[in-house]
Amino acid sequence: MPEDRETERANKRRSALTAFLREEARAQGFDLCRITRPDAIPEAAVRLGQFLDKGHHGTMGWMEETRDRRADPRVLWSETRSIAVFGLNYGPDEDPRGILDKRDKAAISVYAQNRDYHDIIKGRLKEIATRFAARSKEDVKVFVDTAPVMEKPLAGAAGLGWQGKHTNLVSRAFGSWLFLGSMFTTADLEPDQPEVDHCGSCRACLDICPTSAFPAPYQLDARRCISYLTIEHKGPIDPELRPMIGNRIYGCDDCLAVCPWNKFASAASEMKLVARDDLKEPSIAFLLDLDDPTFRTFFSGSPVKRIGRDRFIRNVLIAAGNSRERSLTEKCRELAEDPSPVVRGMAVWALSQLMTAGEFRAFAAQRHGEADEEVRAEWKLAGVL
Repeated sequence: MPEDRETERANKRRSALTAFLREEARAQGFDLCRITRPDAIPEAAVRLGQFLDKGHHGTMGWMEETRDRRADPRVLWSETRSIAVFGLNYGPDEDPRGILDKRDKAAISVYAQNRDYHDIIKGRLKEIATRFAARSKEDVKVFVDTAPVMEKPLAGAAGLGWQGKHTNLVSRAFGSWLFLGSMFTTADLEPDQPEVDHCGSCRACLDICPTSAFPAPYQLDARRCISYLTIEHKGPIDPELRPMIGNRIYGCDDCLAVCPWNKFASAASEMKLVARDDLKEPSIAFLLDLDDPTFRTFFSGSPVKRIGRDRFIRNVLIAAGNSRERSLTEKCRELAEDPSPVVRGMAVWALSQLMTAGEFRAFAAQRHGEADEEVRAEWKLAGVL
């Protein structure tokens, strides 16, 4: 039977290429590698549309611009037959929420305490893709977060885990601590079974959110999310939300860290990413001193560098104001004269939290006016103008 022999050959090739890909993933230090089809997430388009139509994406206009490509992998690349999703464990050695009680320290999200994961994963995926393309004679494309790919739904469809109520991926093997990357290919590979939702009645991730950024389970309003506010949002941060941010200066790990599945997490691979010691508990005082050159040097190779010094210092000033550490007052006074309006404005707010009412009025009286409207708004908020 010629057709039977052809089918048998195709199945053997599919199985061999899938095994080869998994072995390459292990060799590059990935903890998981699973396969899905490009048509495996039909519900993603509806959920994405609801998210965008409600304005929950905030100022991330690029999400609206890439809506169609993001919702359907076949729009992004019509020739795709299989999608491999890779997971890399970056789980911390201890609960990252411990720093939140240290008022003079700044909390940087666990993922940003390493080298930029985009660079790490993209490099490893390119190695895999090159070897896979040579073996299979098929076309491949690799993506890590920056392209319009809905990696979390694809990861769920591929069986790496499921999207929890906090909308992040949860794995029975690695909890909420997985970096994701994907490889699209024209090769026909063996698909894995999707993972089912194991959240049950648990709502720990929803209840712990400092800013109530989850209007409902499985829904995120980025406009209230500390990760969005401290990383993606470019202007002044809503005064109502500033006290809730605490000392979180880059991202927020609360909803990830509280997930009960973290306690079942397996040990990471030998190629586990190692956090920089100087990013685990940096002092707010040290960070307030960073000018642009020192900021770029200190955060070289870190994802923090991508938001720029001014937006970063804005975040640190919020932490300074929330700390109520009067020893930070002088540094904040200096930053009230900073060339950047977003820095000057947040310095005003920080000083209004650190100074007594009399001290703040006296400081305001020494000022010689402010031309920037957003900074003037901060003075008005503080009751001076």
